[in-house]
Amino acid sequence: MIYKLTGLLLMVALIAGCSEEPSAKSMQPPERKQMVMEEIIPVRNMDFSQIARGGQIFNKNCAECHGPAGQGADNWRQKGSDGRFPAPPLNGTGHAWHHPYAQLKQAIKDGTVNAGGSMPAWREKLSEQDIEDVMAWFMSKWPDELYTAWYKNNEKSKRTGS
Repeated sequence: MIYKLTGLLLMVALIAGCSEEPSAKSMQPPERKQMVMEEIIPVRNMDFSQIARGGQIFNKNCAECHGPAGQGADNWRQKGSDGRFPAPPLNGTGHAWHHPYAQLKQAIKDGTVNAGGSMPAWREKLSEQDIEDVMAWFMSKWPDELYTAWYKNNEKSKRTGS
């Protein structure tokens, strides 16, 4: 009789175990021993009033050399007859996105003449806010993939101080 009762209990336990829904924990993959770095997806500056102000300031002060859409001079990679490089694109088709925020801002303030470029210093003509607004405008033109690459490099630059 004990054997029959034990067998019956065992059968009930097996049937009950088969009919349960799997728990959330049992459906999770096993824990990984290595930590996986999460992809950095930056939140873009979408302060449209700042971007609009930046566009106005750009059109008034920068478009003459960089073009109305920030497309830069056609020959921006070649030195001109004066031995200086003309205005590069700022719309994401040039090299501006390779530089950290602080370096871009400094180039606007101090110009690029000492680095072989032709841009004059804007420190005395544009306020800090004006420069940041212009930067917000031209950075808003960069495709998401390019902005993400720039963001990662910018964060690395802030950590390393380079």
